[in-house]
Amino acid sequence: MSEMISSDLLRRFLSENVKEKVNITVKEVSQSTNSDVKKAALDGEREGTVVVALSQTSGRGRMGRSFFSPDCTGVYMSVLLRPEIQPEETLLITTAAAVSVCETLDKIGADGSAIKWVNDIFLNRKKVCGILTEGGFASAKKIDYAVLGVGINLFEPKNGFPDDLEKIAGAVFESFIPEMRERFIANFLNIFFEYYDALLLKKHVQKYRERCFIVGSQVDVVRSDTKCRATVLGIDDKCCLEVEYSNGEKEILTSGEVSLRLSE
Repeated sequence: MSEMISSDLLRRFLSENVKEKVNITVKEVSQSTNSDVKKAALDGEREGTVVVALSQTSGRGRMGRSFFSPDCTGVYMSVLLRPEIQPEETLLITTAAAVSVCETLDKIGADGSAIKWVNDIFLNRKKVCGILTEGGFASAKKIDYAVLGVGINLFEPKNGFPDDLEKIAGAVFESFIPEMRERFIANFLNIFFEYYDALLLKKHVQKYRERCFIVGSQVDVVRSDTKCRATVLGIDDKCCLEVEYSNGEKEILTSGEVSLRLSE
């Protein structure tokens, strides 16, 4: 397997518009690409700063979880954004990224990906990608920056997935394919910035609804150590999740964790 990601190939696959927007740094190892980009944001770096790593030693997922980041088989990347949106609209960044990942997978020959609200991408019933958006706020009503992190298992890890992930985690391809990491990164950035540049027009929202496979399903809404059974009614125009609990009460979820219920 060719280890390093080629910056020259990345530039070749980027659209002319995105080439002007991004400044990509490729690292062999990062503690966390989100942490790298957060530091860049605090140092005043411009929007479009991108850090890509071959592996992470302390990758992070949502809810403070660690993110499995094996060497050379995945893509771990973070993008610095400075959006002019309200704090409550940051969900649009995560959901635009989710649609962008799915459409990128279509372009590189991996059809059939779907989204589990709010930030997980599944392929062949296995999770292949996680997205984490973290914000820095100048005030309660103003975003200073957002860091968009994407971690995807492009190829099967050499020694497989850890026991606790084996049943739920998967990879896009069984084995290494030359140039595929560069193609994924460039195509993702090309597609994402198209949506991001018109974020408040919400061009991705209907596509997100169509990709979200939990609509109509029974789920558990998880809050700290409690679970409440609910039926997913749909996705609203802000990409929030509409659910109905077993007692008939309805709620709009703007964040949080939902898990699919197994058939009983």
